[in-house]
Amino acid sequence: MTAPEPTELRLRRAERVLEISFADGAHFALDAEYLRVESPSAEVQGHSPAERQLVAGKRGVGITRLEPNGHYAVRITFDDGHSTGIYSWDYLHRLGREHAQRWAAYLQALDAAGLRRDTP
Repeated sequence: MTAPEPTELRLRRAERVLEISFADGAHFALDAEYLRVESPSAEVQGHSPAERQLVAGKRGVGITRLEPNGHYAVRITFDDGHSTGIYSWDYLHRLGREHAQRWAAYLQALDAAGLRRDTP
């Protein structure tokens, strides 16, 4: 499935939330921590599922910059220095649709690894 084009992208810095609305009527408010730990970058995703990294200690991370990347994506820069993730519209739409499942899996993985959201 290819996501529809976004109609609005709004960064709420104080709340550390990226709001995105799509032409299909979908609207998501995605927390910076969620976006950071689900970064599409090779640093987080690796080059295969076996290389995926579990990112801990990002509860207070914020977004410092949004930079358009062509007509298909946005590069997000986080205040922890991470800036290599290019979030396609399709990926952002998927992150919104799958938020509950992905977030629950993330919290479970942190627990299993003995890691916390507050400390790396």
